[in-house]
Amino acid sequence: MKLLLALLLAFQTPKILIHPSISTHTKETTAIIILDKPHSDEEIRQLIRPYKDLKLRRVYRDAIDGFSVQGSAETLARLKSSQKQIVNVSPVIHYQAETEESVKIIGGEEVRSFFDKKNQRLTGKGITVGVIDTGVDYTHPDLERNYAGGRDLVDNDRDPMETLALGKATIHGTHVAGIIAANGKIKGVAPEAKIVAYRALGPGGGGTTEQVLAAIDQAIKDKVDIVNLSLGNDINGPDLPISLALNRAVDRGIVAVAAAGNSGPGVWSVGSPGTASKAISVGASTPTLETPFILIEGSRDRFQIEPLEGSAPWALDRSADIVDGGIGRPDELKHVDGKMVLLKRGILTFSQKAENAQKAGAKAILIYNNMSGGRFMGNLDTQLTIPVGALSKGDGVILQKAVTKQTISARVSVSEESDQLADFSSRGPVTGTWEIKPDIVAPGVAINSTIPGGYLSLQGTSMAAPHVAGACALIKQAHPDWTPEQVKAALMNTAKPLAKSNGASRSHFAAGQSAASSNQIHRDLAPYRTYEQGAGRIQVDEAIKTTTLVTPSSLRFGKFTEQSDVHKVYLHVENKSSTHRQRYSFRVPPQVDGLDWRLPLSFMLEPKEARDITVELTVDPQVFKGKIHDGYLQLEAGAATIRIPYLYVLEEPNYPRVMGFDFAKGDKPGQYRYEVYLPGGADEFGIALFNPEDYRFVGFLDTITDVKKGLIRRDLLDSQLPAEGTYLVKVFAKKVGKEDFVEGMITIEGSEE
Repeated sequence: MKLLLALLLAFQTPKILIHPSISTHTKETTAIIILDKPHSDEEIRQLIRPYKDLKLRRVYRDAIDGFSVQGSAETLARLKSSQKQIVNVSPVIHYQAETEESVKIIGGEEVRSFFDKKNQRLTGKGITVGVIDTGVDYTHPDLERNYAGGRDLVDNDRDPMETLALGKATIHGTHVAGIIAANGKIKGVAPEAKIVAYRALGPGGGGTTEQVLAAIDQAIKDKVDIVNLSLGNDINGPDLPISLALNRAVDRGIVAVAAAGNSGPGVWSVGSPGTASKAISVGASTPTLETPFILIEGSRDRFQIEPLEGSAPWALDRSADIVDGGIGRPDELKHVDGKMVLLKRGILTFSQKAENAQKAGAKAILIYNNMSGGRFMGNLDTQLTIPVGALSKGDGVILQKAVTKQTISARVSVSEESDQLADFSSRGPVTGTWEIKPDIVAPGVAINSTIPGGYLSLQGTSMAAPHVAGACALIKQAHPDWTPEQVKAALMNTAKPLAKSNGASRSHFAAGQSAASSNQIHRDLAPYRTYEQGAGRIQVDEAIKTTTLVTPSSLRFGKFTEQSDVHKVYLHVENKSSTHRQRYSFRVPPQVDGLDWRLPLSFMLEPKEARDITVELTVDPQVFKGKIHDGYLQLEAGAATIRIPYLYVLEEPNYPRVMGFDFAKGDKPGQYRYEVYLPGGADEFGIALFNPEDYRFVGFLDTITDVKKGLIRRDLLDSQLPAEGTYLVKVFAKKVGKEDFVEGMITIEGSEE
């Protein structure tokens, strides 16, 4: 087995490294073909008949107008260029499952005392929620009463049971379903809603575009009221087939809820289908949590810990020494008895590291990230009796260097925090469209719910999204005539904007971009940006009671390119009260040089009356020097304040096309991971290896063509690595004939099995 030791790309090599062109002759691939209008099966067969190596796989009628085929990249390219009725050809992408107090936090307890128009308590009764996931254990005692059938799109049958095979078993869909509608030992957000299960992710929690599209297609046919997708990938693009399919579902009257992803805290990290314009994209906030910090004795240094789910509480009663335990192999844990052990992420799973350290007598375990960014989220496979937590790479490196020089003693301090944005929660905006995503946030940390055979606490935006799906079920029961856009508006119009505590992590755009915001909430704390939290954390009780709806519920002013630009957006304001007139007026946003707002004067609406209004923003780029600006327009509606998040950007600078390359060991033996950010996408992307002595090209570590803008994160197996040795590496992106790159070195070393 080879092990990869990677150095960050810290220097430029003196000689230009020449790599060959990326070959476009690839093996067979599967792609989704989107058509401009519905076609019959015979018309589709006729369309692909001239291309002998294309094999028709699935036809989609409801989620999209289109089909999937298998064939060579060259044939797919010829098909696209020669057929005018083809709107888009998209490679099939792999999607992965994004892994009782929370109900109270979002106002769920208050809703228990609300009644619908039939004088029934609001419990989600009469509402059907489709769960597109790994399946559902419909025999679970907390779910069997709610189960209303489903489909398996992996095995193509009518049994959407979770994968139960040893080593490949899944629990994700059952956990999601329990958050929505468990009705037994634990109660979900909408305990009497019906669950229809669509198994689109198979053994291990993975699935493809084809399977997820088929599930959305079936959910539309089944006419579910709400659909929840706690799955995703890292592609920040609005036009992937899954995102387009969710928009189609909304057009058919289905409320679509999608997890934003677990790739935070960096911006631009929201992934499809959380990028779907019409869906409700959900980020993760924290319930009331005890947040632990490591305090180094004899200094003021303080490091925040992200507890891993399944560990014991961080309630250490006395100080302890910190020692370095490498990556957590047993032979590296000889002197950890009674001490806190610091471990580097990679090679071994979190559970393997933790179990090895516990067996060696460790008092507590700190695992620091091996990639840039913040602390990471994690779940242990079994419950441990000692605390286990995550540190950021920067904090871990500081501690690791300190403990190699001298004995370091530390104690644990615990502070109570709630309503913080989870570090792992993906941030927006959406590339290209500049939309604010996520739309809202909901609790997604330490969420206890059902799994096959019992209960487990997990964390992720996967856990946040079903809180919103359950909330939508309550709103639909209370207001059965509301459209998906109105349900979304009710949640966003009444959400609570969150602010950062002193311990919360922060993420920013590049220096020089505007941090100005019209949000005047939490003056003592810095508010999260709109593209981090959307409108804020949901308050379902307030959403149900609201007497005003404003749509759209967030505003994108786009990208300004003219010397002086005027942009208008239109809002639809509805007075939903049946008895009371309502007065409306905008608060004037804070003055920012170069920006000029033109807002409507105050106005009145009679009961059940609606009005379209115009908001106008003028930007003078010669005066306004920021590159991005966001905030909240505030509309006073009687005693209530409706906050409408907005965002706009000026013309982008000439940014490099390759940013932030990082390479490190994965979490399993024989697995390695790299990340790189392509702000503008690329026609060709590659990682080329060269001999450092004569600059001779050795080979590609990886290549991709037609890359969408955003973050690339890929796992490489040991078998994909070259022979051991030291290599110069050139990470490049080519677009419209222009190539940008960064260079550096990596070392590949052999080791024992």
